Amino acid sequence: MYKRVLLKLSGEALSSKENNLEPAVLKELAIELKRVKETGVELAIVVGGGNFIRGKQIQDMGMDRTQADYMGMLGTVINALAVQNALENEGVVTRVQTAIEMQKVAEPFILRRAVRHLEKGRVVIFGAGTGSPYFSTDTTAALRASEIGADVILMAKNGVDGVYDSDPKLNPEAKKFNRLTYMDVLNKGLKVMDSTAISMCMDNDVDLIVFNMNEKGNIEKAVRGEVEGTTITQ
Repeated sequence: MYKRVLLKLSGEALSSKENNLEPAVLKELAIELKRVKETGVELAIVVGGGNFIRGKQIQDMGMDRTQADYMGMLGTVINALAVQNALENEGVVTRVQTAIEMQKVAEPFILRRAVRHLEKGRVVIFGAGTGSPYFSTDTTAALRASEIGADVILMAKNGVDGVYDSDPKLNPEAKKFNRLTYMDVLNKGLKVMDSTAISMCMDNDVDLIVFNMNEKGNIEKAVRGEVEGTTITQ
């Protein structure tokens, strides 16, 4: 069982087809994360913002890349606050830290403070990405996991139970990998995380587990190393 984990959540994982944020989904997630905390694990979370805005889509409409990325970072802060609210409704003590300072709504990211929160049993939710454009929230997850000394990144996917050699939603013959090295991912061009994030995990020896978060209890199973997904290691 891992001692300190970083959970990467996409923005879409918090939403429904009808709503950018779905209260029922948030509540179910919070209940599961509370069970995870009760195992004694130290839990940090990085959230995406794709349910509100995707930088690539905005760029395709003619907006400057830097401006689009900053807009995406603000979307992740909205999601971080939503996850915080859902967790605290279940009695889980949390702190939100953002890479862009906005002290009326969250703490600024300070590494030593984040680690201290984890040691005290609080869930730390990281928002606003890295605070710089041209970096994805996958890279944020790799960076924060490396900084806080996490044992593993849990990459929660919607409806996909691991890494495949092609898109299983489009190709019924797609082959699933149970274990991979980071070099395998880079050499095969597998779309798990962007190459910057993969390289950072490899350089800092942080394991990665890709699994389907839509199956109830899978986050806790991933923390215990028992989930049926794909494990990527050095």
